[in-house]
Amino acid sequence: MPVEAYEGGTWMHPSRLPLGRGWRGQCTAPGHEGEVPTDEELQQCCNLGYASGCPRRPGDRSWDSIRFAVTRDVNLSILLCYVCERDHRPAEHGSLEFDLTRRIWIATHGDPRIQKMAECYLESYLTRRPESNGIP
Repeated sequence: MPVEAYEGGTWMHPSRLPLGRGWRGQCTAPGHEGEVPTDEELQQCCNLGYASGCPRRPGDRSWDSIRFAVTRDVNLSILLCYVCERDHRPAEHGSLEFDLTRRIWIATHGDPRIQKMAECYLESYLTRRPESNGIP
């Protein structure tokens, strides 16, 4: 579960990471909730998805990775598309919407992990979006 931006990573292109940059946070794997991954785990597993080398990765899981993309950014409304992947195939997909004027989510996800990742992705997107001045 991402908590704060991780600026110390050594990724070649951090903006290409699934959440738009590196993040620090806590594990949500069953039996490991709240554990803090090491910097190496953040670099090699947590921020990339498909963390096959992670010893905490549960065998029974709905998805391995999640991808986000902005599909609409007009009239101060941002529409995000998400795709949860399992074995490199779509397992779930949908859209989430954020109203920049009121700074509220109009359409959210029921899984708090996916919703938090969407919020982090949006924050990363807005810091790169010139007209927003980094305001999520």
